[in-house]
Amino acid sequence: MAVGQATSPAARVSTPSGLVVGIPEGGRLVFGRGPDADLTIAAGRGLSRRAGVISAVGDGVWIANISRTHALYTEGDGYRIRLPRMEDNGEPSGGWFLRAGMTLVGSRAMLDEGQPLCVMVAGQSGGWDSSPEGTRVWQDGDATLLPLYLDPMTKIFLVALMWCRPWLLDPAGATPLPRTPEIAKAALEVTGAYHELERFDTDPAFRDRLSARVAEHIKVLRRKITDRGLVRADTRLSDEVVVRVLIEHGIITAADLGRLNDPAWCSRQEDLWWTQAP
Repeated sequence: MAVGQATSPAARVSTPSGLVVGIPEGGRLVFGRGPDADLTIAAGRGLSRRAGVISAVGDGVWIANISRTHALYTEGDGYRIRLPRMEDNGEPSGGWFLRAGMTLVGSRAMLDEGQPLCVMVAGQSGGWDSSPEGTRVWQDGDATLLPLYLDPMTKIFLVALMWCRPWLLDPAGATPLPRTPEIAKAALEVTGAYHELERFDTDPAFRDRLSARVAEHIKVLRRKITDRGLVRADTRLSDEVVVRVLIEHGIITAADLGRLNDPAWCSRQEDLWWTQAP
C-alpha cells in the first residue's frame, strides 16, 4: 500500500461509511471487497475483491479498473463511464483521468443506490473544489481510447521515458533514439543499480535477459498505440513513429524528466525492476 494520511494529500477518497483517506502525490490506493485491498468496501455489491486503483500523479488522479470479471464506473455531471477491464497482461487497458474537482466511482449497484466512493482532487491552487473537471478517456462502446495514459509508477513508463528522453531534450528529433539494450542500461542507471552495470557490460546472458524484458514493454507500447487508433492502420510503427506519438499526444512529456531527480519515484522504480519478479 502506497497511501497515507499526508498533511496535504493530492487526492481524497471518501467511502459510503464516511471514512476519508488521503492519497499523497505518487501514491496508489487499491480498493475492493477483499481484505487484501488497501481500502475494503463493505457496501460493494457487484464489486471485485480487488476492483480498482486510484493513482495520484502530479497533475491529477488516474482511476482504473483492475478486475478481469466485474465492471467499474465513474460518474459525474452529465456522464457515467464504464472503465475497461484489466487486460490479460495484467495492466489496466484504460481509465479515467481527473484533473480537479470530484467524481464518483463504484459498481453500477453502488452508483444506483447512492453508495459510491467519492474521489476529490485539489485544484492547482491547492484548494478543494467540488466541480468535476475530468478528461474523458473512455466512452462505453467507442472503438478507441484517447489519450493513452501510462501510470508513472509502472515499469513500462520508465521504458517509455528512457526511449523518449533524447527527443524530449532535442525537440528537433536530430538525436538518435536508444535501442533496446541502451534503454535497458538506462534503466539500470536511473534506478541506481550500479552494481548491475558492470554485469550488464560483461555478462551477455544477463544483458540479453534484461533487454528482452524491455523489448516486451516496447511491444506492449506499440500494441497500445495501435489499439487506441493513434496512428493509421497501415502505418509502420518504427521507433521514430512510436516516440513521436508518445510525445505529441502528451503521453510522455518534458516535465516527466523531472522524475529522474525524484528520489521517491526512483526508489519505486528500483523496487519494481529489482525486487519484484520480472
